[in-house]
Amino acid sequence: MSDPQLESAMKAMKIAHISVVAEGIKEFEFVDPEGASLSEFSAGAHIAIKVPNGSIRKYSLCNDPNERNHYVIAVKRESNGRGGSVSLSDDAKVGDILLVSDPINAFPFVKAPGYLFFAGGIGITPMLSMIRSLEAEGIENWKLYYLSRDPSTTAYRDTLSDEKYRNRVIIHHDYGDISRSLDLWPILEKPSSNHIFCCGPRPLMNAVRDMSGHWPMENVHFESFADGSSLQKPDDKPFKVLLAKSNLTVEVPAGVTLLDALREAGHAVPASCESGSCGSCRTTLLRGEADHRDFVLTPAEQDSYIMVCVSRAKCEELVIDL
Repeated sequence: MSDPQLESAMKAMKIAHISVVAEGIKEFEFVDPEGASLSEFSAGAHIAIKVPNGSIRKYSLCNDPNERNHYVIAVKRESNGRGGSVSLSDDAKVGDILLVSDPINAFPFVKAPGYLFFAGGIGITPMLSMIRSLEAEGIENWKLYYLSRDPSTTAYRDTLSDEKYRNRVIIHHDYGDISRSLDLWPILEKPSSNHIFCCGPRPLMNAVRDMSGHWPMENVHFESFADGSSLQKPDDKPFKVLLAKSNLTVEVPAGVTLLDALREAGHAVPASCESGSCGSCRTTLLRGEADHRDFVLTPAEQDSYIMVCVSRAKCEELVIDL
């Protein structure tokens, strides 16, 4: 389900260039049709795009935030996804005009003494923007651990294999064998004042979260490229949500996110990442037991809040402060 407010603010932009950056992954460059400068963005930001089939999908920007003449994204064609990446990969052509939002940052980059980046697959895209922003400032105190299945599916492998990155970029391939996964514990065993940024599939994010639990919470940052609907489970049950301020009840069917159910009922809930990693949709939970699926709430907060973009209920009814 789309966000009407987001779509109403989108602008026409032209595809200036398309290239293949790995097997099944294409890079798209968007520019203003009249050559005007674009809205500024910060490292970690994404744009929403109305792809040719009419769906709206969000993709992280991977170019240098100092650039104002174009937006660059990389898209993995997910044949088993919801159709957005297939439509963009197969149907979009150079010269096409698509609706694109201004950049939105649900994964903000922060100043720190040093940085540890963990990227899984196409999760490399926001990390590239962050690294390029550090390079523009001459900052070298960072290290990237880039995990992918094999060399052919590793976007920007040639770029990140450049000699200048020899001591700062580790590219690891597991070839689909879990026993060959990179051991993260030696990297995360000793907490420091450095900040951790992680983007990728849920197994990687779970591993980094579990192994960084003894780090300062404010030093660990996540972004997931899965949205709430893709995190639904086959055994999910429908449930009800009572909105305390209006005394209205919203039905949340299986396969529909709580956020989308609220939108369908006419409630505009603040949201950005829609993947449970930014905190924009944090809502006070007044009663009921939530099935938390986010990367934001601490165990101490889970009895009092819920991230409505991804989480569901373990009971028949939740009561939230809306």
